[in-house]
Amino acid sequence: MVDRDLDIVLLGATGFTGGLTAEYLAVHAPAGCRWGLAGRSIPKLEEVRARLARIDPTCADLPLVQADAGDPTSLRALAESTRVVISTVGPYLLYGEPLVRACAEAGTDYVDLTGEPEFVDRMYLAHHDTAVASGARLVHACGFDSIPHDLGAFFTVQQLPDDRPIALRGVVRSNATFSGGTFHSAMTAFSRAGQMRQAMADRRRQEPRPDGRRARPVAGKPGRDRQLGYWLLPLPTIDPFIVARSGAALASYGPDFRYSHYAGLKTLRYTVGGAAGAATLAAAAQVPPVRNALLKRIQPGQGPSERRRAKSWFTVDFVGQADGEQVRTRVSGGDPGYTETAKMLAESALCLAFDANPPTAGQVTTAVAMGDNLLGRLQKAGITFEVVGH
Repeated sequence: MVDRDLDIVLLGATGFTGGLTAEYLAVHAPAGCRWGLAGRSIPKLEEVRARLARIDPTCADLPLVQADAGDPTSLRALAESTRVVISTVGPYLLYGEPLVRACAEAGTDYVDLTGEPEFVDRMYLAHHDTAVASGARLVHACGFDSIPHDLGAFFTVQQLPDDRPIALRGVVRSNATFSGGTFHSAMTAFSRAGQMRQAMADRRRQEPRPDGRRARPVAGKPGRDRQLGYWLLPLPTIDPFIVARSGAALASYGPDFRYSHYAGLKTLRYTVGGAAGAATLAAAAQVPPVRNALLKRIQPGQGPSERRRAKSWFTVDFVGQADGEQVRTRVSGGDPGYTETAKMLAESALCLAFDANPPTAGQVTTAVAMGDNLLGRLQKAGITFEVVGH
């Protein structure tokens, strides 16, 4: 990449998670990092910049870039001005594609925090080949969706032989709440189940399969995990697909890699309640008046208080098996959806900008694009990856 004016630009800093990401960069961006803020409203960006200057006075000079998802010219100029773009502007199905296109065409690395499978699949179909040609790395799902799961699986398979079939399950637990932006993205995804399945099928037909190996997500069944002591509820999230794509790309995942993904709950009552709640939201999303009423109640840009986030935590337990050999690992941290997501997103951008990562291009996962480099960064930043048993 030819030198750009900036190393990193954050689009969406006036939103809830975007603001937390900006604050993280204000504290943790290395000396000499040239970064800036982008958005539709320069006055609102100036307010964010003033808040950041109270954290670090040098932030008073952060460049501000006017960019709008509805203005392709502004997005092209944004992509051509920087080496890495961070996008926190969702729902991504509604607002995300123009920026992905601009980055793919400009050879600019891109990260976001989407958990929307349809968006990721459509971006692969539309822009992967362009990004391969330009050298851009398009890395979706760089927040709680799906870094703890993707890098947790990456960390776990390193503890197992790479010449045997590997079966891996991940079990996530948390006490955290969600923001308005996350709720809007989830309801959008629920309302488009048919389109999501079609995008997934279209991608399967186009995406090459690994030669002589296979990797796939495996739908699990509800039940009791006696090893971990939890009731398991299969999670229909983007995470198992991200993990399986890393498994398809990396030989260290063995000749036949399978991954199943669950929520772990302490009691059967909570398991049944969780399943019923998810089914109710999915049903409500199919009825436009009900969906719109719910969306009006929780607005994007709203999120849990700092006090609530300080009490939040997450764990993801992994159990990996390879021909009788077993390992148990755990990824853990604080508030997953916001505090830790901002950390993961910012460190992903810093990793792409400054670390000697494996050579790759196109739409790739965090494990493929950054692997051990990002794993080390997150460990230093306070997210724990550990072996807990065999």
